[in-house]
Amino acid sequence: MEESNVLELSVELGHPTLVPPAKETKRGLYFLSNLDQNIAVIVRTVYCFTAADDRNSNNKNACKTIKESLQHILVHYYPLAGRLKLSSDRKLIVDCTGEGAVFVEAEANCAIRQLGDTLKLDHSTLCKLVYDIPGVDNILQIPPLVAQVTKFKCGGFVLGVCVNHCMFDGVSAMEFVNAWGATARGLPLTEPPFLDRTILNARCPPKIEYDHREFFDIQDLLSLDKDELVYGSFVFDQEKIEKLKKIGMNDDGNNGVVLKKCTSFEVLSAFVWRARTKALNFPHDQETKLLFAVDGRKKFDPPLPKGYFGNAIVLTNCICKAGELLEKPLSHGVRLVQESIKTVNDGYMRSAIDYFEATRARPSLNSTLLITTWCQLSFNTTDFGWGEPFLSGPVGLPEKEVILFLSNGKDRKGVTVLVGLPVSAMNKFQELLQEV
Repeated sequence: MEESNVLELSVELGHPTLVPPAKETKRGLYFLSNLDQNIAVIVRTVYCFTAADDRNSNNKNACKTIKESLQHILVHYYPLAGRLKLSSDRKLIVDCTGEGAVFVEAEANCAIRQLGDTLKLDHSTLCKLVYDIPGVDNILQIPPLVAQVTKFKCGGFVLGVCVNHCMFDGVSAMEFVNAWGATARGLPLTEPPFLDRTILNARCPPKIEYDHREFFDIQDLLSLDKDELVYGSFVFDQEKIEKLKKIGMNDDGNNGVVLKKCTSFEVLSAFVWRARTKALNFPHDQETKLLFAVDGRKKFDPPLPKGYFGNAIVLTNCICKAGELLEKPLSHGVRLVQESIKTVNDGYMRSAIDYFEATRARPSLNSTLLITTWCQLSFNTTDFGWGEPFLSGPVGLPEKEVILFLSNGKDRKGVTVLVGLPVSAMNKFQELLQEV
């Protein structure tokens, strides 16, 4: 496990200001689809940039550049300048008021390289780099987009971004941030966002064609609510992943070939699901559920328009008894993951949209592991004029049931796994990962 880096970081915050779009934008209510409703959680990310080189004398204009470019990009992404509210049928909707995103300038007491690897920083340190709206009681009181630029004594800076997941998934979030960066560099917007989310409206009447066990509420025989969590990051390099694939494809208990192929995501998901289940000492007859997101952009028929702005992911699932998961070989878990992925097509996506319309249910996380992968997201290419970030990534995990996959290494073929567990379970989890 990568050890946490505890840094006494002091950050002095300036006064928050509102950054409205540079031009008048459309007013009124902006529809959010049922795929947006299910994941209205706050997501925080940081992008770390070094001090300027000789070609760009200093970074003192970073705040000005990022703030002004935000005004211009919000013209195209104007719902981010609005405010969340509840519609008459109790769904989230955006009131496009044009108020603007919240922007904060801040100064840190050290050089940026003293941060080290952001994945090794403790949560409280990272949180100082992303502004939190004080005194809020619910997500409706948090603007859809909040940005903080923290300047360091060396001239480097960190952009901390806080967004509500209901506004976009990882793919469209990175399209927005990269478009923001391109605007800061004076480049035109090459791919305008497709803003009309009504193309994912529920059918009338709703047509539920699948069981959608992701919403099932499993009886949890093991409560973690009272246990204090610790967070760790674990690196799987390409060699270790290939070793797991070999085990996952050939491990039928008799060294026979059982799977012709498997992806890094499939084998890592199965392996981590088994390791977490064992580390938490699940009872033999406890049902356990694995949830993970599948990007539906190309699975819809027809595929979603390029630049779709919003959530286009659906959760799919595997459910089995803890005893079955642990006693059967790794290939069993891999096969469960593969079968779940195969079920996701246009019909499944539309059925999930209709399921929420009919039930207003949200996925249950009892006895559940939710894996989300950011491995395909281009965090490392964001450029506001000071080159690509030398470090970027999330600030913590949104829920205790969530594990996050991030790309690792210069070739991005390795994977870093971020996980939160009680101390005793974390020690066991680490031991199981070291056995590979």
